[in-house]
Amino acid sequence: MNGSEPDQSLDTLLDLNGQVFYMGDKGHRVQFEVDAVSASAERPHGLKYSLTVHNPRGERIAGFDNAHAVPSSSGPGGRRQEFDHKHRFKTVQPYDYRDAAALLEDFWTLAFAVLRDEGVKI
Repeated sequence: MNGSEPDQSLDTLLDLNGQVFYMGDKGHRVQFEVDAVSASAERPHGLKYSLTVHNPRGERIAGFDNAHAVPSSSGPGGRRQEFDHKHRFKTVQPYDYRDAAALLEDFWTLAFAVLRDEGVKI
């Protein structure tokens, strides 16, 4: 998607703010925190988001967010700080935010993979 086209999926993502979905019968859940914010260097897409998967103890086991910076390689010998990133258990990796629809697709792909690894039947 180029920067001049409106993100048609943005309203769908924003409508999920505050939603919690319980997954399977073990007590796992997914939850969404999404707010429109002023575009900035840290959040050029104008979103502050946290899409997370939690185990029955309430611990985050996977998700996507842009709450803090994570190091990212920016070419030979350089590093830069990226705010968009994903968590899977203890691993944190930069995430290439493209648009709201891709974020939702990538989140659900990760969520279902992690839930499957946890033995959750959906």
